[in-house]
Amino acid sequence: MEIVHVYSRLRSEFGRACLLSDRVTELSLDLLPDPSLGAQFILRTPRDQASQARCDMSEHQVNTERFETESRGVNHTEGGWPKDVDPNEMEQTIRFRKKVEKDEGFMNSIPQLGSMMAHCIQQNNSLDIYQEYFTDEDEDESAEPPSAKTINVFRDPNKVKRTVTSLSWHPDGGRKLAGAYSCLHFQTSHSNMCEDSYIWDIENPNLPELTLKPVSPLICIEYNPKEPHTLVGGTYSGQIAYWDTRRGSQPVELSSVEHSHRDPVYKIMWLQSKTGLDAFSASTDGQVLWWDVRKLSEPTERLVLDPSREGNLEQALGAICLEYEPTMPTKFMVGTEQGVVLSCNRKAKTPAEKIVCSYEGHHGPVHALHRNPFFPKYFLTAGDWAACIWSEDIRDSAIMWTRYQMSYLTDACWSPVRPSVFFTSKMDGVLDVWDVLFKQNDPSLSLKVCDEPLYCLRVQDSGQMVACGSEGGSATLLEFCSGLSSLQKNDKSLLAAMFEREAKREKILEARQREQRLKERSRSEQSNTGQGAGDCIDAHDVQQLIARAEEDFYSVVEAEKRRREEPLQDKDAIKEVNGGKVMQ
Repeated sequence: MEIVHVYSRLRSEFGRACLLSDRVTELSLDLLPDPSLGAQFILRTPRDQASQARCDMSEHQVNTERFETESRGVNHTEGGWPKDVDPNEMEQTIRFRKKVEKDEGFMNSIPQLGSMMAHCIQQNNSLDIYQEYFTDEDEDESAEPPSAKTINVFRDPNKVKRTVTSLSWHPDGGRKLAGAYSCLHFQTSHSNMCEDSYIWDIENPNLPELTLKPVSPLICIEYNPKEPHTLVGGTYSGQIAYWDTRRGSQPVELSSVEHSHRDPVYKIMWLQSKTGLDAFSASTDGQVLWWDVRKLSEPTERLVLDPSREGNLEQALGAICLEYEPTMPTKFMVGTEQGVVLSCNRKAKTPAEKIVCSYEGHHGPVHALHRNPFFPKYFLTAGDWAACIWSEDIRDSAIMWTRYQMSYLTDACWSPVRPSVFFTSKMDGVLDVWDVLFKQNDPSLSLKVCDEPLYCLRVQDSGQMVACGSEGGSATLLEFCSGLSSLQKNDKSLLAAMFEREAKREKILEARQREQRLKERSRSEQSNTGQGAGDCIDAHDVQQLIARAEEDFYSVVEAEKRRREEPLQDKDAIKEVNGGKVMQ
């Protein structure tokens, strides 16, 4: 049936018919102005008003409220069975399956689906879709400009924000990130400030996976590389805490106050041992303590960082950072508040022999100390406004160093995959990536992570992601390009040659300075050969010299006195000649 719309209306209501034709224009009507209406026109006061045909926009950057998601479990029940069939009864399900398999519709659909699947399988088998055609060619990743992008930002969930003082990656693939939160400004913490620290899942930045509840705010935290579910941390009160994530948020073991550090524990590290439960810590009280986390009642060993090697705690250097290489289990290094790096040997017989040597190269505290993972002989330090690369064989000076930056350096570490790349964080919120093979004077990449000072950074074991902790309580997760996170061709050989060349240059300069000092010393000894006998002057000669000096002094005084009296004698003579009148 065809639907037709019928319009019933008079012809006059449709209006005049349109006649489209070419013709000359003609004037139909001309209305002239009426002068009488001009007298009724009223002039209004002029007024200017600006208007914009758009919405008002903000001129400032703001962070919108985050939409928080929550993961919940779902109770799954087996469905698809008829009401008269109980899925838990095996006999009923077998009987129903046999009934369906004998159905004509099922028997007809299975061969059709099977032929379609067989065709797809044959296509996949005829061509290898995973074949790589350019495996023999070397990828030129160096041509790619260095870059990075922000993956996630983990913010302190408390109202009063605290500084992220330490970060530690989960050793099993880096799926989790542990962060220590504390206020580093002395006596400025609020009364309602939270003392909790958190473990984050890198895929969920909204809520922490686990909350750690220490007795005092954590300054440092470290995952156990052998047992990923255990952590150890150093607190603001100087105590050591040990957690097992399988047992909850409370610490399993806690060191006693009387046997712990006297100052905040700024660094703690796990040791290479048979049990895998040994650690050692450093604090600004000048002590390095060794612990067995199964029994934290007292430390197993103690070292006082006294440069005079007398074990005096009052003269000890305050420790801020530690460095320990598992391939060298007896050696460790300590960075101090005074800008000195101490190289120590734990297995020395006496406490005085445990401090082997020192390296002085910073004007302020050494905030970072890290050995190169490919060349453990060379280590990186960061303090004041520069980062330095040192060799163990050269103590007087670093072999390489960066230019002085405009902002204070707070942390630094090597890349675990590229031997020539290291990272530094600064107080202006900038993360610098240095590649010494590519550029020595300037960083290869500078990232403005946030407007707050960065206090710590940690690189994932794969070298692709870096976590940075800021003063405002946010931990930013950055992902770097493949050029910075994958080993390049000839990286090791080129860097080894560079380190050897710079070390040789420093040795030559050191020998030259030593030679100049010897020459100056010999010159000074030759100039004092005439005075060599004066070094053995006895008391009698000293008295004679003093008496001679007194005579010379008084003779000078008498001569000056006589010189002043001569004009007066001349005036008296003139008085006698002129009858007692002085000539004016």
